Amino acid sequence: MLEIFLVLTILVGAVILFVSEKFPVDLVAFMVLGALLVCGLVTPEEGISGFSNPATVTVAAMFVLSAGLQRTGAVATVGQLLIRFGRNHFMALLVIMAAVGLMSAFINNTAAVAVFLPLVMALAAKRKIAASKFLIPLSYASQFGGVCTLIGTSTNLLVSAISQQAGYGAFSMFEFSRLGLIMFAAGFTYFLLVGRWLLPERQAQELTATYELGEYIAEMRVMEGSPLIGKTVMESNLGTEHDVTILRLLDEERRVWAPYRQRLREGSVLLVRGRLSELMELKKADHLELNAEFELRDASLEDEDMKLVQVLVPPHSRLLGRTLKDTYFRHRYNALVLAIQRRGAPLREKLNAVRLQVGDALLIMAAQKDIDQLRADDDFIVLEEVPEPSLRSRKVPFAIGIVAAVVGVAALNILPILVTALLGCVAMVLTRCLTLEEAQKSVDWTVIFLLGGILPLGIAMEKTGTAQWLAGQALQLAGGLGPIAVLAVIYLLTALLTECMSNNASAVLLAPIAIASAVNLGIDPKPLLMAVTFAASTSFATPVGYQTNAMVYGLGGYKYIDYIKVGVPLNLIFWVLAILFIPMFWPF
Repeated sequence: MLEIFLVLTILVGAVILFVSEKFPVDLVAFMVLGALLVCGLVTPEEGISGFSNPATVTVAAMFVLSAGLQRTGAVATVGQLLIRFGRNHFMALLVIMAAVGLMSAFINNTAAVAVFLPLVMALAAKRKIAASKFLIPLSYASQFGGVCTLIGTSTNLLVSAISQQAGYGAFSMFEFSRLGLIMFAAGFTYFLLVGRWLLPERQAQELTATYELGEYIAEMRVMEGSPLIGKTVMESNLGTEHDVTILRLLDEERRVWAPYRQRLREGSVLLVRGRLSELMELKKADHLELNAEFELRDASLEDEDMKLVQVLVPPHSRLLGRTLKDTYFRHRYNALVLAIQRRGAPLREKLNAVRLQVGDALLIMAAQKDIDQLRADDDFIVLEEVPEPSLRSRKVPFAIGIVAAVVGVAALNILPILVTALLGCVAMVLTRCLTLEEAQKSVDWTVIFLLGGILPLGIAMEKTGTAQWLAGQALQLAGGLGPIAVLAVIYLLTALLTECMSNNASAVLLAPIAIASAVNLGIDPKPLLMAVTFAASTSFATPVGYQTNAMVYGLGGYKYIDYIKVGVPLNLIFWVLAILFIPMFWPF
């Protein structure tokens, strides 16, 4: 009983840490792994088994295959249909959901959404439709597609591996497809008939207004007698003494962005970014005059040389958890961050001290050539315009052929998905769809470390009898209502956990309980495992339950209530469909 108590303590601690988001999910997984090893609940061999688990290795391989489709432009080519056929709100919504759902069945969900985001934003602007009408459907449709195949999402592969490890066999490539397609059709119909009316219509503003920059940027003139006259910005120490940034210098014959080495004159006009208190101190100390009539607009910050652009921090970015100062952002990317928006609200603290999170939107000022370099960097999603066709467009048939071969060979049971996925990765590099460096960078190590660290918790739950104990308690509460009631409860519990923590973590926690419940009831565990899989792979009611939800949160100007209003009815529809069709397709 002591072992069960220890496992339950670690389990509760893990859930609290996952939900609180106090630490990154991969760090929490390693904390769990360390606690299991220190308490002797798993052996060292069992502790590291998560990293050699077929699901973990296959997920890593699928990141590489997805990158191959991205780098060659195969995904973007499909996305171009948005511009061609999305002529009105209804048709645009239909094409967006169909295209991203189709792609998400075979590549990583976040990768599909990352490619489609700039396309959808461009489409919304072109058709003069609020982006908020498209971005939640984009995120949700990627989840609809993800539940249609074994490789559609890492959660499917994870539960399949847990099932195989427990002796009940792995899932086949298209085992999910019947119910997955039913859910896809239901979600598709829901948005076309009902959901699109529930979505808010928040028209795009100028970027300076969206990020509320008006109170941070001012125009100031160098007055007679100012100590700045004759000095450069670097010599004046303006940035260190007053915590302000000089964006632009205007003279009669000079118009210079980031004017660090130009000498200031009487009458020079400076465009300055800083807090009002800092600007007032600067005015007093250096004898500057504030232009009270200055009204900030996007045009104030743009010209033929410099542009404003939004970039999004995706889930796989190496900048996650780091600050702009840590990354030497200004010098590394030759771009200046003017503002950061998180979950729809501009951040007020000092920008250089902000630790970046998934879905953070950065307003950047840079030259076009530097924006193009940002677009080529995997650490960002540039939301400027539809990208130009890929230079590797000739490799598109190779990339599509490789993924088709991976899926086909695995579906025919000629080779396991692990083997075909690894061979597919090798083929992507050998055919030069990807460079070796790009293949290495494409793996989202946060997901890999999460899986490797959290899988031993499932082993400990089974090994110590914790899963059986929890299942017994759940069955007592169910009051002997039968397997369908247990299925309904497990699906609902998994869905609730997934709304507030990692979908993979909730699957690892609930899958052993599902298996133990099936053993206690004397039924096949597969129906209950399917309930865990579908519930963990579809999170609609919160912006934090799934990475793609977080990615579109700020860009659509959404509020938390928007996800509840649109997502809860959809979660309930999927719950009912699961209760109806899982016993039909996977009998008890």
